[in-house]
Amino acid sequence: MNKEETYQYLNDRGVAYEITEHPAVFNMAEVAELTTLPYPEVNAKNLFVRDKKKRFYMLTVRGDVRADLKAFRKKLGVTGLSFASVEELDSILKLYPGAVTPLGLLNDKEKLVTLYIDEWFMDGLIGLHPNDNTATIWMKATDLVKLLQDDGHTVLTVAL
Repeated sequence: MNKEETYQYLNDRGVAYEITEHPAVFNMAEVAELTTLPYPEVNAKNLFVRDKKKRFYMLTVRGDVRADLKAFRKKLGVTGLSFASVEELDSILKLYPGAVTPLGLLNDKEKLVTLYIDEWFMDGLIGLHPNDNTATIWMKATDLVKLLQDDGHTVLTVAL
């Protein structure tokens, strides 16, 4: 699902969102340089990781927070947590580095990825890419969770 298809998917389901188009960004440092983002404090950082048993996870935290993979690994009780490969990112989520987003789970037809979203977002908006790193969409985090759960994905809110 590309950017336009993602917008259509949200529209078809009546999900309210706001779009901010911007130059391609590949990391949070580049995102921080954008001056056009209306809600930078709720911008999400998304990490696509896997464990030794090839179970896949996406961790979604605030953009200004350092994700502690060691603590997350302990919380899950898994071993060997590491970043998934570019090939796995492409084959499972149809995404590329810099465009990782929970909306990529809509491309995960086999439901291989479990999303862990920081509970901090659940009271308001979240900013994330629409399967392309040339835009950020702003939507209610609760709408994101419901959208993905309605599509059959496992989404858990945790303190990250």
